[in-house]
Amino acid sequence: MNASTTLAPSALTDRVGSESPVRRHTPRTALILLAIALVVVATASIAIGAKPLSLPDVWRGLTDSHSSSYVVVHQLRLPRTLLGLLVGAALGLAGCVMQNLTRNPLADPGLLGINAGAGAAVASSIYFFGATSLGGYIWFSLIGAFVVAVLVYAIGGGRSAGPGRLVLAGAALNATLYSYVNGLSLSDATTLDQLRFWTVGSLAGATDSTIVMILPFLVVGAALALLLGRSLAALQLGDDSARALGASPSRVRLLSIVAVTLLCGAATAACGPIVFVGLLAPHVVRRFTGPDPQWQLPACLLFAPVLLLGADVIGRVIARPGEVQVGVLTAVIGGPCLVAVVRRSKGLRG
Repeated sequence: MNASTTLAPSALTDRVGSESPVRRHTPRTALILLAIALVVVATASIAIGAKPLSLPDVWRGLTDSHSSSYVVVHQLRLPRTLLGLLVGAALGLAGCVMQNLTRNPLADPGLLGINAGAGAAVASSIYFFGATSLGGYIWFSLIGAFVVAVLVYAIGGGRSAGPGRLVLAGAALNATLYSYVNGLSLSDATTLDQLRFWTVGSLAGATDSTIVMILPFLVVGAALALLLGRSLAALQLGDDSARALGASPSRVRLLSIVAVTLLCGAATAACGPIVFVGLLAPHVVRRFTGPDPQWQLPACLLFAPVLLLGADVIGRVIARPGEVQVGVLTAVIGGPCLVAVVRRSKGLRG
């Protein structure tokens, strides 16, 4: 490790440390606590449902094929929990990458229209090409996410994009794409039936095949996002400083868009557009890890699934014996949080 590559995190802290509360404990401690919280929430996700399971029942359901809870755990709860872990991690990492790349505290895959782009592409694949399964439309979802990510960045001003302009560009594309999806749904009953629950955002349809299908995309996207941590830290200091530290700004931006596309495209294809998870996770973990993306990214990898699975568990509890879709709850929770972020953030003109 050369001297130049070790300067970015400390320099970044000097520059933006005043924008984040001073952390009282080390980032390693925060990661350990988040990992414990993730285990607790994942266990709750398996135990809580229309038929509550005790912890011994959960253990027997996981390990004993002759247990009465085995089918419930392995066919219903475990796939749903694993999908929540994967999708939450994907959205959290994508939001963290976007906020650090654009230096925009409002950057979020849902808020900036990337999820809507994936959703519009999925609706098109169903309406025009008769796609009926995840395998039939996941590639459309990835392409839609990529196109909208590039469009928002370009319309928002490219390298000079300010937070306000990016949000306006994302809001405009969001409205246009959701109108397009609604138009397709209303003009064809088959499309409406397939999209009716998918567009709300839900983990209820999780299966083993769903997880296997999206896993390669999420693994590659997550690995790429985590590897970009040091480069994103350097880019926070400006393009000239990033080059001096050995990072290519254009290469970092391109790889960031690829990572966000893989993460958001696969996650949206699997369970529909879920908003605000990618916005909230980086804001929460930043208070514990500080401004360095090298710590923020793994923290978001752990905290965002806690947020998503927690909302999913709450949705199962408050509407028994039915449930409230997780996309509805994240929207309800995220709306007031977005207002709080806007009021607390500085420099949102642009």
